[in-house]
Amino acid sequence: MKSEKHTNSLIKESSPYLLQHAHNPVNWSPWGQEILDKAAKDNKLIIISVGYAACHWCHVMEHESFEDEEAAEIMNSHYYSIKVDREERPDIDMVYMSAVQLMTGSGGWPMNIVALPDGRPVWGGTYFKKETWKSSLLQIARLYKEQPEKLYEYAEKLGAGLNNMQLIPQPSTLESVLDLDLILEKLEQNFDWKYGGTKQTPKFVIPSNFEFLLKYSQLYKKKNIEDFVKQSLTKISFGGIYDHIEGGFSRYSVDEKWHIPHFEKMLYDNAQMLSLYSKAFALTKINWYREVVVQTLEFIKNNLTTKEGSFYSSLDADSINKNGKLKEGAFYVWEIDELKALLKNEFPLFKEYYNVNSYGKWEHNEYVLIRTEENAPFLEKNKLNAAEFFQMKKNWTTTLLSKRNNREKPRLDDKQLTSWNALMLSGYVDAYKITQNKDYLAIALKNASFIKRHLYQAEGNLNRSYKNGESSINGYLEDYAFLIEACIKLYEVTLDLIWLSFAKELTEYSIQNFHEPKTGLFYFTSKKDEPLITRNYELSDNVIPASNSVMAHNLFKLSKYFGKEDFYKISEEMLRAVKPQLEDYPQGYSNWLNLELNFKHNFYEVVIMGPNALKLLKELNSHYLPNILIAGSETADECLPLLEQRFTEGEDLIYVCSNGACQLPVKTIISVLELIK
Repeated sequence: MKSEKHTNSLIKESSPYLLQHAHNPVNWSPWGQEILDKAAKDNKLIIISVGYAACHWCHVMEHESFEDEEAAEIMNSHYYSIKVDREERPDIDMVYMSAVQLMTGSGGWPMNIVALPDGRPVWGGTYFKKETWKSSLLQIARLYKEQPEKLYEYAEKLGAGLNNMQLIPQPSTLESVLDLDLILEKLEQNFDWKYGGTKQTPKFVIPSNFEFLLKYSQLYKKKNIEDFVKQSLTKISFGGIYDHIEGGFSRYSVDEKWHIPHFEKMLYDNAQMLSLYSKAFALTKINWYREVVVQTLEFIKNNLTTKEGSFYSSLDADSINKNGKLKEGAFYVWEIDELKALLKNEFPLFKEYYNVNSYGKWEHNEYVLIRTEENAPFLEKNKLNAAEFFQMKKNWTTTLLSKRNNREKPRLDDKQLTSWNALMLSGYVDAYKITQNKDYLAIALKNASFIKRHLYQAEGNLNRSYKNGESSINGYLEDYAFLIEACIKLYEVTLDLIWLSFAKELTEYSIQNFHEPKTGLFYFTSKKDEPLITRNYELSDNVIPASNSVMAHNLFKLSKYFGKEDFYKISEEMLRAVKPQLEDYPQGYSNWLNLELNFKHNFYEVVIMGPNALKLLKELNSHYLPNILIAGSETADECLPLLEQRFTEGEDLIYVCSNGACQLPVKTIISVLELIK
């Protein structure tokens, strides 16, 4: 356990991750101009250590090295040490992660950098064992004392490499045409048809990859691609990465069959999975997908939702086990004797259904629940009545959840981030579309109002983080991009123009403060922020889509809503700037590929006018329609160009338009679907 005899300057911070290190013997400082100026003045090397509160290996390195008196003495004697919460300061994380990737070929967290007094990196990596950490720091300190020119020379070369990473090639004057067949061939080479996802371990879910594949499969009638997405989503949600007792997804699995998770539960993962499974249900009507959505939202409500309507960031991977020790996954795993005592004569059936056997075993005598078959064959094989079995299953989860809630819960990261809240807002809207549960829409609206009230500032900017009644940190591009996206989605289920107007306002602010006309792209940081050693673009889609790709989608849609040709042109320029990467590395640019489908394939504006507009809207939104935007009004509202001269008193009329041309208005959603498909 941590010693209480030490405190450092992190004790004054609000970030749960920084507070976890506030009692280390290391003289940590938070990132800030004061410590940077002090390092420059004293000509002292800097350690920059980056992580996040739910990170298991961050905890391991803290316990091994940062709580160790000898390691702390080395750090305190030769360096100024700075702790960074990557979730609060993704800009710092992005800059130094690029350096680590250049130096080592890979990245991850914890991330640890040694930098010159001016902040330029000279050495780094991820997790280091204690002895390696200590010896490396002593060697670097000795080199800096005896031959500092070597470190400065290396910093120059590394700095040039970092700057080159931000160079955007000038797009060809000729319009390049993407070969989507070739791109799909590249993607398919890595499909894991047995377990779903890609052929690699560990296995991360990249929701934007599946969203692109789902959309492509429908626009180009590729049944095999749709089948792959369904296989993947089923296997993922059958696996241990999905919490079968309470709902919610862990960050990734360490094995190929999605069984053993890296147990932290992140808001951003669960938000995107809600959207993905909602869309998959809208297309396939597979009831299990809807069940996953409903159960996961219950998990969010019970664990990550504040009274004010905002959402917390994460639950830790680690928790206290029955022996009183902090252990990864302790809250979630089960032992056979425990399950037998709880489930009694129903244990044999539970054991078969959730593979409490060699297939479902993790380590020691601990099991992580995993399903391997659909309900229908399981019921038939065991001669079970469906209604009785589903009631039994419900009783199992109630019993186990009650037992599990008596355990020590994982630590909560209770800061609230604008971009992640916006992602969850989108998740609630997408869930509302398929369930028509009014509570989901109410929660989404409450969250949007919270963001406007507490994170939107009088100067027109967004703050990134909220905790203890205060917002802080000037927002990054992802905060704007995901909130704009969420506001567009809110408009498309409410037809309340306030959300579309807010999206336009935030977009105009983003263009003014983040856009670089020379490249056509948006910087991750505002021009109002203190400069770091480089100013970066975020272009590749990862576990969260790139802020630039999301912004390009937003501009595409808003250009059609407001008739703004300049928005459309910026979106087009952004896509053109990254097109070379789309063919070279399509799995890292799936949200851009999704946008390419908007430009390449028919994209429709559906305008619903009349006294029953909201009723018709609900019916329309229950369908999977990835290539449309929606506008409408119950009254003669002409605030949007799309609505002008389209209202007829007492009549419900639906207009379907594409490429500046509109079909004759129709009166039913069935007719709309025929026009679109």
